[in-house]
Amino acid sequence: MADQIIDITRYLDRDAEAENLPGAIALWGVDGERHRFALPLWRVIHLSGADRGVILWRRTSGDRTPRPFVVIDVARDPARLGLDGPWISRCESHESATLHDLGRDGIIVYLGTRGERIWCLLAEGGRREGPLDPKRREDILFMAGECAGLLFLRDFADAVESQDLADE
Repeated sequence: MADQIIDITRYLDRDAEAENLPGAIALWGVDGERHRFALPLWRVIHLSGADRGVILWRRTSGDRTPRPFVVIDVARDPARLGLDGPWISRCESHESATLHDLGRDGIIVYLGTRGERIWCLLAEGGRREGPLDPKRREDILFMAGECAGLLFLRDFADAVESQDLADE
């Protein structure tokens, strides 16, 4: 067995000398089984060149304020939980399977609707210039599909329903 430190940059598809790895990786909401979202969400952050990735939900009516479900922040510690920006209007139920590329403002992907909640994946901020190339878009949509599968096939979306009812 070699006595060397593993260099994660060897496993990333970017030039380690051209870009520094983030100084912070802050996680929020990845307790218990929700830790399953961490890898696909981190991959979306990496592919989109974002500073923060969020699985979020908002109500279909009434108080439509977006709420975080899982957050990975590679720019600040503790993770930023505030959700506002030009992407908010793009998190709608009629946007099925759509990736909205908002340039430097990030990307938003509609994941699905369960009950009175619309679920989206957001990757925002960062250093990306110009639109995503087709391969990255495809990979991001694949990771978004993994997140949607976790939400709806493993019933994480329903768990929020019961948690939210307990909070009210």
